[in-house]
Amino acid sequence: MRFMYFVFLLSFVFVSAVNADSGSGIGPVKFVKLDATINQKMVELGKTTFKTKCSQCHKIEKRYTGPQLLAVTKRRKPEWIMNMILNPLEMTKQDPTAKALQSKLLVQMANQNVGEINARAILEFFRNNDKALTEKEIQAVPDLSK
Repeated sequence: MRFMYFVFLLSFVFVSAVNADSGSGIGPVKFVKLDATINQKMVELGKTTFKTKCSQCHKIEKRYTGPQLLAVTKRRKPEWIMNMILNPLEMTKQDPTAKALQSKLLVQMANQNVGEINARAILEFFRNNDKALTEKEIQAVPDLSK
């Protein structure tokens, strides 16, 4: 019986470790289907939501209290971005990338109670900002998680 419990525990730890470092983050979003074209209505909702919920700590073009968000869609999976917006406390506890960001910024991202629709709209706003970036511009943005 102890052996079975040990095997179960070991498999749970292994699966948790694999899931925690999948690049998708920790939270409710497991898969995001992105259309090839950017939805401009969602961009506008995302821009408004970003301005009211996120811009106190985040800027697109520069580091502020939080990291610079230009090129974020080129560095992170869409699921990771949405999970960070929706679930910042668990992300900084369990996700390796979010933990690394927090260790450099020394600030806990606040939960702004953004719902999934608005988080998806913020993602679309980020995609719109990042769509025309060149590889050189992407490389010029520091990745604070490394």
